[in-house]
Amino acid sequence: MTVPVVKVGHHQLSGTLDTWSCPMADRPPAHDPGGLVLRRRTPRPPLVFEVLRRETVGDGIIRVVIGGPGFDRFQDNGFTDRYVKLQFAPEGIIYDDPTDVETIAGRPPAERPRMRTYTIRWIDDAAKELAIDFVLHGDAGIAARWARHAAPGEQVVAGGPGGAYRPDPAADWHLFVADDAALPAVAAALDDLPDDAAVVGVVALDVPGRAAYLGERFADRFQVIDRVTGPSLTAAVEGLELPGGEGHAFVHTELGEVRSLRTLLRGRFSPERLSLSGYWREGKDEDGFQAEKRAEAEAATAPAR
Repeated sequence: MTVPVVKVGHHQLSGTLDTWSCPMADRPPAHDPGGLVLRRRTPRPPLVFEVLRRETVGDGIIRVVIGGPGFDRFQDNGFTDRYVKLQFAPEGIIYDDPTDVETIAGRPPAERPRMRTYTIRWIDDAAKELAIDFVLHGDAGIAARWARHAAPGEQVVAGGPGGAYRPDPAADWHLFVADDAALPAVAAALDDLPDDAAVVGVVALDVPGRAAYLGERFADRFQVIDRVTGPSLTAAVEGLELPGGEGHAFVHTELGEVRSLRTLLRGRFSPERLSLSGYWREGKDEDGFQAEKRAEAEAATAPAR
């Protein structure tokens, strides 16, 4: 089978690349509605999906629904922040079998696919389809063009799913702190909550009107900040009056902001109730972001001299 694979970008503030989505950093395990700890699974071989349809679901938010042969072998992990790593080949490169990881890994670096991480907004087992929402950042990059024009029948390769968070039903209340990049994951988590759930949220958005994407059920629980002109997420969260009892926090945003928020919140939440993830790094695309994280990890584990 010969499958052409399209490149796509991940958000960076310089505007060179043009989409946002998905989690990068490790987080503690979450709990499912039955109280069991959900564990991340061993990575599986990538699967080939087919684009089923494309639709606009928000201000600058494009949904691409995929299914096809890959869905039958796709195994949901139960997390609301579950994500897939879409694999996109360099321009002009075609793989005879895009799921043959070993063969592709043996190709020159310039011919290997790039990984881009995207949140799964929802999964419909009966219809055998899943939705990926692309939060667009401009229209100049190939990712924005791909999301805007992805056509039914087009094939795309995805590995996963990954993920580590689901709202704990035993929590007394839930805190959500996010930016444009994490809107799909926040929306998926809100879908999992009952109408009477106690919710506190702060979102910093390049386009404040995008908050409507989160739906109406908990709209009055969210403080919406203009990310360009407003205060930082850390400053906004510092000013919150959080409820009593034991809360469960979902804090997913830019890596530098996550580090500040970790310092602010780690005394308020137990580690297993504090989901922290840097989705992106200011000024870097996903490749640069992952390289930075690898360098930090290597430095942390290197023997002292």
